[in-house]
Amino acid sequence: MRLRTDDDIYRARLVYLGPPGYTLPVQLPYAQYGLFIILVPFYMFLHWLITLQGPDLFPAWEIALAMVSTSLVFRYVDPDRPARMVIRTALTDWRNTREPRLEQRDARFVARRIRIREELT
Repeated sequence: MRLRTDDDIYRARLVYLGPPGYTLPVQLPYAQYGLFIILVPFYMFLHWLITLQGPDLFPAWEIALAMVSTSLVFRYVDPDRPARMVIRTALTDWRNTREPRLEQRDARFVARRIRIREELT
């Protein structure tokens, strides 16, 4: 049995429906539009760094990458976990969870000599 939450703020979504009289075919929260608008110039800058060419007339690859990135981020967003925490967690995990390149063996403890003493000093 699922219980409905009493808190209406969890069910409320700030959604842009489009200009008055013309609704958009998709309903996205404002935060997704904001992240998308931030990511498109970022990917355009990365494309410029890699190719050193001027900006394209229609940056199709950059728009596609921004759409995929936005959908991946917002897959993990919920009322208890905002988008900036999802991004921060992803960046922290990406930087700090790498395996060492070379295999490191643990030290071995082997008794090479055994001393037997009659009395303890």
